[in-house]
Amino acid sequence: MNALIRFKNLAPLFVIALSLVTATATTTDIIFSFEGDNGEYADTDLEVDSAGNIYGTTVLGGDHGGGTVFQLTSTPNGWVQNVLYSFTGGADGGEPYKGVSIDREGNLYGTAVTGGSGSCEGGCGVVYKLTNSGGTWTQTVIHAFAGGDDGSGPGARVTVDRNGDIYGMTPTGGTYGVGTIYKIHPDAGTWDFQVVHTFTGGADGSSGSAGRMFLNHGLLYGAATTGGAYGSGVVFQLTPTVVGEWDFRTLYSFHGQPDGSFPYGALLRTASGKFYGSTYYGGRNGIGAVYELSPRPTGEWRERVIYSFQSANDGNSPISNLVSDAAGNLYGTTSEGGLGSGVIFKLSPTGGQWTESVVHEFAGPPDGGFSYNGMVVDRFGNFYGATVHGGTDDDGSVYTFTP
Repeated sequence: MNALIRFKNLAPLFVIALSLVTATATTTDIIFSFEGDNGEYADTDLEVDSAGNIYGTTVLGGDHGGGTVFQLTSTPNGWVQNVLYSFTGGADGGEPYKGVSIDREGNLYGTAVTGGSGSCEGGCGVVYKLTNSGGTWTQTVIHAFAGGDDGSGPGARVTVDRNGDIYGMTPTGGTYGVGTIYKIHPDAGTWDFQVVHTFTGGADGSSGSAGRMFLNHGLLYGAATTGGAYGSGVVFQLTPTVVGEWDFRTLYSFHGQPDGSFPYGALLRTASGKFYGSTYYGGRNGIGAVYELSPRPTGEWRERVIYSFQSANDGNSPISNLVSDAAGNLYGTTSEGGLGSGVIFKLSPTGGQWTESVVHEFAGPPDGGFSYNGMVVDRFGNFYGATVHGGTDDDGSVYTFTP
């Protein structure tokens, strides 16, 4: 199970949702299988650049066993993998979860849960940058967590804005020991680190989720996996002030079953301004849910569960983000269920109801197994995702999915 989960069980309005547990006619193909030396345990969101190259991380493997950052490039003979960096587990970091983010110049940014410095066993983790110069990638640690007020164990993917500022979360550390939200600002060759919010474990939540936060009109949105008014996690908003601080606002506190509980993945914002996400627990059956948050004219937010996972057949325990297609269908993955190794599911809106269908059941080697992350859609409409096991050697895989 994902190392992030080791840090981790009123009734809202529900939408009637139907489940079609028979896989529909879609295509899922493994495009790369990890083999240890080139990476192992791909608990990673994927990023795609304008040329169609795919980037991600593996928690283990590589030259030193401390994980990798990799690139996949499509060629006439198939996909070719290149390990851009192998972590040593020392000052440079180790166990990089959840992938990398690309800035406007093509640089990569990510986090590693261990390594670096600080008082934590094995190190308190780092935020790093990978810079490409003529095909050679150089890694730089831009912040090593001390395990105190700044946080520790960063396992969330970072957000990079147009100015090169970096935003992220930690699940532990901070004043109250339950995580932080931070900003790193580039300044004439140095990096200024600022904690913009310290989770208290109360109404504001705790243990920032593994999902990447996103910026919209200068506001920062994300989820915290636990805490909140009912202890089941929150969705939040951060607003910058004129004096350089940030105002934190809880948009919604999950109630637990039959509402959602424990949101691990990122939020999806659609053109309508609504948010969608998944929770690991909760829903009518306690094995996970997909939720919708809608803004109200009064400034409040209305939450409803649009699907509750029903059994192992339709998948359970999602810890991933969601993606959408042009028709408004939602796609996601579950970490368990199906044949036992998780599924890809589809939610289709029809007249105010949502119908779920299983579009792929991961079967394990040589297929993928245990998808702890959602998918990414490139500019051509191709879907890509990763699994922590499966593939030829059961060390993880990257797959392409065609709806």
